[in-house]
Formats: sequence, structure tokens, C-alpha cells
Amino acid sequence: MDLSAYRALWRTRGVASLLASALVARLPVMASAVPMSFLAKDAAGSFGWAGVVAGAYSIGTALGGPIWSRLADRRGGKWVVIWTGMAWSLAMFVLALLPNDWYRLMPVVSALAGAFVSPITATLRAAWPRLVQGSRLRAVYALDATAQEVLFAIGPMLGALVVSFVSPRAGVLSAAAVALVSVWWYGVQQQPATRHDETVQRLTAPQLLWHRHRLPLILAFALSVTAFASVSLGIVAFADDHGNRLIAGVLETVWAVGSLLGGVVVGTLPGRRISYVWRRSLLVSVGMLACVFATWSPVSLGVALLLSGCVLAPTVGALYERLGAMTPDSVRTEIFGWMGSGAMIGGALGSALAGLVVETFGVRYVWLMAAILTLLATLVLLRIPPHRPADEAAVEEVFVA
Repeated sequence: MDLSAYRALWRTRGVASLLASALVARLPVMASAVPMSFLAKDAAGSFGWAGVVAGAYSIGTALGGPIWSRLADRRGGKWVVIWTGMAWSLAMFVLALLPNDWYRLMPVVSALAGAFVSPITATLRAAWPRLVQGSRLRAVYALDATAQEVLFAIGPMLGALVVSFVSPRAGVLSAAAVALVSVWWYGVQQQPATRHDETVQRLTAPQLLWHRHRLPLILAFALSVTAFASVSLGIVAFADDHGNRLIAGVLETVWAVGSLLGGVVVGTLPGRRISYVWRRSLLVSVGMLACVFATWSPVSLGVALLLSGCVLAPTVGALYERLGAMTPDSVRTEIFGWMGSGAMIGGALGSALAGLVVETFGVRYVWLMAAILTLLATLVLLRIPPHRPADEAAVEEVFVA
């Protein structure tokens, strides 16, 4: 393993503070997932309804994401990030304070909250090629994906702790309050909008999306997130079946720790070999399948989730890197916004389908569904060009509309 890429990153001005602030700013969104699920379940008495509420949130995010990302490309990210973050907090406050008898309004408020999710992820991913190049760029995408796994490790655990020791309502309120400060911190670090040559024509949304490589990458990411969202709800249902809601946070954390470890290791590899993203996606599918046979106890499922998680961040990081390399800088924030929207549509379907699968067949079949979805993602990625070592293919920019 080679740590020189990481050392070079920390010496690059702006990288550490931007990554740290983005990590903290995204934490409330991650932490709110478990409390939202239990809030909806307690209000309506059904995990199916929890899936509907989570799905409405994802649909709202899918609709709002490209709008805010496109606006950030044109106007700069600072105020777009800050004002959407404030609006998200307000919507989450309303959701938390809804009386249980008004549970039918939960999907509406949840969708509004989703529509105002701040474009932190899109602006962050678009910023990396402007700050670093070469081997450091590959390393920072791996580190970014790994940092997100820190969120998956810490966020659900924090949410589960508040649910276990206080209430789901308190968990949603806490996430909304923290977002008021954390999103502001990230937002004030945004650089002004990049000025591009006026002779360069901006791509329309159809031109941006209808591309032989960008569209499959977004579709594969959406399928993968569909699987991940279904697993998250499956973990919540698994914990509820065992009579201890804290198990949900523990298993989510174990799953994320496995992904974190995998991402850190991949980021230290010298990268001397050609890397195909479909191979990593296939390993994710194998890991999901292994979990199907490990649902007989929390310990066995935890072990399976830890091992299967080791290929999560490497796969997601490779998807980010390939999409960024194949998109012009002038629309890079927007394409990552569309990637997020595809993920949210997948998340909506995954949450809703997982709720139905749990109620109809049982918890273990959620992981079978996840294995099938990630296998489909693998097939979609078969024709994506691989990442090549820098000394073999200098800067491989495929900016074909």
C-alpha cells in the first residue's frame, strides 16, 4: 500500500476543511433516517407506511437535486447550499411535530423535506477535480466515498441512540437543529461560480444525460442505492423483530465500518492496474447474497454485513470517479445532482419494496432482492471504460456530449 496520495491530499490547501465540513453537514440527513422510520411506524403501526414515508422523501430529493445542482453550477454553491439547508431543517421540524393522528400528512411533509436537501454531495464531488489532479484525484474520490461511510457508521447509530433513550420524535428534531449550523459551515466555504468561456455551449439536461457512459453509470448507481435503501429498512425491521431497536444502529454501523475499511485500503493502493468498476459491483452482489444466509442471529448478520460492506465504498468511489472523468467541468455539479436524483428514485423504490417484502415474505428476502438489484447494476456497467493508471493514459477525459 502507498500512503503518499493521502499525504499529498492533506497538504493541498482546502481539501481537509472542505471534506470535514461536508462530513458534518451531511451527518443530520444520515442521522434522521432511523428516527424517521420509527416515527412513521409508531404513528401508523406499520413498516409498510414507514417505507411510504421514506419513499416520499426520496422522491422529493430526486426532484429537487438537479434543480439546486444546476443552479449551483451557474450561480455558485454558497447561498444555494445554505438556503436549501435552512428549508430542510424547517420541514423536518414540522414532520417531527405532527400529531400521530395526522400520520397521513407525513409523506407530504417528508417529500417537501426531501426536495430541499442541500446539494452538498454534488457540489463536493464537482469541486474535487478543481482542487486536485492525477493520482490525488483518484485517492480523494476513494476518501470521499469512505468519508460517507463514516456518516453511515455514525449517523444511524446516533439516530438509534436517540430513538432508544428518548424517542423517534426527538431524533428528528435533533437532526433538524444540527443541520442549521453544520450546513452553514459547509456553505460559507463554497467558491464563487467558475467562469467558463462564453463560446462553450452548455449542455441541456437531455444532452447531459443521454450519453453512452454517463447514463449507464447513473442507472447503475440508482440500482445500487435501491439495494442499499432496502437493506437499511430491512435492518430496522430485523431489529424490531428481535425486540431491541438499538440493534438497527449497531448493524448499520457494522455495515458502514466494513465499507470504511474497504475504502481506506483501496485509496492506498498504487493503482498500477486497470480497474473495471463492474468487477467491484459484482462483489457487492455476492456480499448481499451472503447476508441472506446470515439472518438467523444479530451476530451472524453483523459478520456478513461487515464482510459485504468492504466492497461498498470502493465501488461507489469508482462510480464517482468514472462519472466525473466523463463530464465537462461546466456541468459537473449538475451531473452529480442527476446521479443523486437517480439514487433517490432508487431509494424510494427500495424503501417501499423492502416494506412490502418484510410484510409479505420476511426480513431475509430483503437481502435477496438487494443481491438481484446489484447484479443488474453489474450488467449495466459491463461496457464502461476502465480506470487506467496515470502513466499509461495521462488524463483520460471523455467529454463527448
